[in-house]
Amino acid sequence: MHELVHSVHHELLPLDEYWPDFERNFWRTGTPGFWKLERQQHFQEPGYDSWEAFARGDWSESLRLLEEGRGDLAAEQRRMAEAGFTARRVRVVEEPISPYLQWELHVLRLRDECGGPVRVVPVERVARYEAAEPLPEIYTLGTELMYEAVYDERGILQAARRYTDRAVIMRCQRFISELYASAEPIASYFERRVAGLPAPEGQLLP
Repeated sequence: MHELVHSVHHELLPLDEYWPDFERNFWRTGTPGFWKLERQQHFQEPGYDSWEAFARGDWSESLRLLEEGRGDLAAEQRRMAEAGFTARRVRVVEEPISPYLQWELHVLRLRDECGGPVRVVPVERVARYEAAEPLPEIYTLGTELMYEAVYDERGILQAARRYTDRAVIMRCQRFISELYASAEPIASYFERRVAGLPAPEGQLLP
């Protein structure tokens, strides 16, 4: 997959260019909607209050803050519906589940409950595509635009690659949607594998 996307022309956008570009184009997403593949197991999200509480080791506060944001997530999903598209996500999961991923699965379950469908695939399902390196973190907006998130060694977002090659975008979208079609809904996965886990340890920024 890396060979496919990196072999075509793309722009590397620093964050101050990426965020307004993404925001502007996200709300123009048309058919077949927004599709996102999430692969890495460790990230850091400074600036996100729930993540920062988790990173400090305050798990109960982290979950409280997530729940506090439910209304905003629901409003975002309603806005997407009014704009005529749905945002779907496929989350690759390695077990044992990392502390970060335990937190993120709570986030994704909430997103799913608010109307943004999320499904889970075990890492074994994608192993044949990862002979050289893990799958990229990519997301398609309709069939005209795709981004790839670029992270530093700590898992903090640094930039994004922007793609406009329609053939590559459609191929990546089909790949994500095919994974999604046979993946497990997050609700059942969460109940089986996440709900009973003890509170994770935080992961303070170095």
